[in-house]
Amino acid sequence: MAATDSAIRSTHGAPSRLGLPRLTPVRVVALLAAAVVVQTLPALPPHWLAVAVTVLALILLFVRRTSRVPVWFALGLGLTLLRAHGALETRLPTDLHGRDFDLIGVIRGLPDVAGRSARFEFDIESASLDHAAVDLSGLARLNWYDHAPELAPCSRWSLRARLRPPRGLVNPGGQDSERGAVQRAVVAVGYVREATQNAAIGIASGVCVDGWRRAIAAAISRRFGVHPSAGLLRALAVGDQQGIGDPEWQVLRATGISHLIAISGLHVGMFAAFGALLARLLWKSFPRLTLRVPGPLLEAPAAMLCAFGYGLLAGMGVPTVRTLLMIAIALLARYSRRASSVAQALALAAAIIVLWDPLAVLSAGFWLSFAGVAILLFVTRPAGVAHVVWREMPRLQLVLSLALLPVTVWFFGQGSLIGPVANLIAVPWVSFLVVPFTVAGGLLVVDLPGIGGPLLDLADLLLRILWPIMQWLSALPSAQVYFASASPWAFALAVTGIGWCLMPRGVPARPMGLLLCVPLLVPAQPRPAAGEFEAWLFDVGQGLSILVRTREHALLYDTGPRYPSGYDIGDAVVTPSLRALGMASLDRMILSHGDNDHAGGAAAVHLAFPQATISSGEPERLALPAARCREGESWAWDGVTMRVVAAAQGDAPSSNDRSCVVLIEGISGSLLLTGDATSEVESSITKAIGRATEPLVLVVGHHGSRTATSAAFLDALSPQLALVSAGYRNHFGHPHGEVVERFARRSIPLFNTADAGYLHLTLSAGKLRVEQGRAARAAWWRSGSRHPDAGEP
Repeated sequence: MAATDSAIRSTHGAPSRLGLPRLTPVRVVALLAAAVVVQTLPALPPHWLAVAVTVLALILLFVRRTSRVPVWFALGLGLTLLRAHGALETRLPTDLHGRDFDLIGVIRGLPDVAGRSARFEFDIESASLDHAAVDLSGLARLNWYDHAPELAPCSRWSLRARLRPPRGLVNPGGQDSERGAVQRAVVAVGYVREATQNAAIGIASGVCVDGWRRAIAAAISRRFGVHPSAGLLRALAVGDQQGIGDPEWQVLRATGISHLIAISGLHVGMFAAFGALLARLLWKSFPRLTLRVPGPLLEAPAAMLCAFGYGLLAGMGVPTVRTLLMIAIALLARYSRRASSVAQALALAAAIIVLWDPLAVLSAGFWLSFAGVAILLFVTRPAGVAHVVWREMPRLQLVLSLALLPVTVWFFGQGSLIGPVANLIAVPWVSFLVVPFTVAGGLLVVDLPGIGGPLLDLADLLLRILWPIMQWLSALPSAQVYFASASPWAFALAVTGIGWCLMPRGVPARPMGLLLCVPLLVPAQPRPAAGEFEAWLFDVGQGLSILVRTREHALLYDTGPRYPSGYDIGDAVVTPSLRALGMASLDRMILSHGDNDHAGGAAAVHLAFPQATISSGEPERLALPAARCREGESWAWDGVTMRVVAAAQGDAPSSNDRSCVVLIEGISGSLLLTGDATSEVESSITKAIGRATEPLVLVVGHHGSRTATSAAFLDALSPQLALVSAGYRNHFGHPHGEVVERFARRSIPLFNTADAGYLHLTLSAGKLRVEQGRAARAAWWRSGSRHPDAGEP
């Protein structure tokens, strides 16, 4: 306690008797800025340099009591670099990609069961490869396809699994799964193989909180069946979101109340505030109690107890633990016997978080957690300060919505115009009514269903009262707004502007700070000149999806796959990428043919862009209405001509050869989209094309299969550049070595999304330029080797 007391005293600038370095908000900002700077690096400096910087900074901190800001920046830099190196060193090596390992470990969290398959987190205790032990331990994310047994939390298993290092798709929008894996310390991903040694071998030692959570979730499901409220109650009670369907998620996002279901830092902070308010009611009911113990000191443990209990139910994930630590530090500083400002309390909390987990700054939850703690500090003011929570709620909600605007837009690319109104209704209703009854009912429903069941029924009734209001709000025009990707400078300006708006009264022209948010909310979107076009070949794994954009129009060719697990590339990758590029609408969507890897994501994209007309080479195989592509059909957009040069009918030799092949011609060059067309129809394609505007860019047919892109086809077209969309280390072996050799012999540059991420093609003044996603968005956490910068082929 003495060390903590000294640290708190140091936040006020008082000299430390122990000679400890002084901690001030400005120095914490330097510490935090250093952690952020590391996340912008395309590659990490040598490990020895990180050690040297850390040691030097620690020496200077204790040798020089002034502890200047640059020293704190150096300390944050060194510690974050060390943590980043550690994260990469524990990851499965790339040269062991796709090998079968024998693992022993423990199932963590709640497995996600879908039919006969399951997805779960596995804490690897030991691993072996070809009967030889390997140095691999830590968290792995595994799938068990078909005939998955019951996977109980905290059970120890022996498994054979095919593993690979975490590697994600790189696109203009969407989730960066590699960044998330580093942040959550995931060392490998993979799936369980059929093997005799796959068996449960015991139970992990210690108390199994996850088993308790699973029992509560199962009891809620049994009581409410498949009703949508069952999934919401499970999420609120134990943080289990598996039962929430897409319609419910749509309402949550459109109204901006997803944070209430996700048990984010804000939610845990609100639960702590709820505990503090209960304690306040207690000591106000017994004022003599404060003669022995000051009221605020009664509120602090109550707030922490409620937050910690709810954190246990939420699964004690990294974001939850981080939030609990922030709350503990903030409460300690806030309720110390010495005066403490909000800035000092938050500074101390931020310092502890960054020192404990420097990679926390990678997540939106880190920044949202500070907002939750700020609300806690506002609500739980010291005794003697006039403060009526219910009167303050509208103001706090408005301030919160405004403060979170830059972070929400930057991380999620969307916002809710009716969010402040929806939150003003939902936050007190859920936090002070639904959640208490849900948590109380969940705690009792397993052992005392006669008491816990009615409490859950009451929580369900409260949700059913609220939900129609949220549905009505979500259906309002423009309830949910999507924003195009903006530069880091636009984000910095927006944060500055919001900070200016939230300054105390007396600061001049505070509303003018909103003007600094304009570059973030309405970023500049360069458009092709008249007669020119650009194309984006999205990184969709083993599939195809291409956006072609003229000055005022847009065509989407194919939408990527939808997997049996339910993972939909159209929803997870293509739609977010279109929105990140500022696409408010699509004019046309062409699905080359009916194969899943080309049309699987079509329904999700059509739901997001319903105004687009749809055509396909195989409309009869699609799950949505579409016209049939007609050979010879052409149209012009902004001086760019688009023409269907092949669209074989039902008598084609294969489904692949029914692909709708499209040639796009502008004044600066041409682009040929071939779908999965094979060499059987390539001669007819070249005849239909005739002489295309040069330079010609070819999207390689059938992902580079050796059944397509014949030597005769290449000789007839003479493309200057080729693009291929294929999955990383796919089991088909695409692009085939023979095809790659054909391009090499003709000195035709070949770019592959499997290696490069998305490919952005621009044709201007007869010149080609290709931006490669992994090079343009280089980050130290990307697996694999780095790739050359974008340039002219």
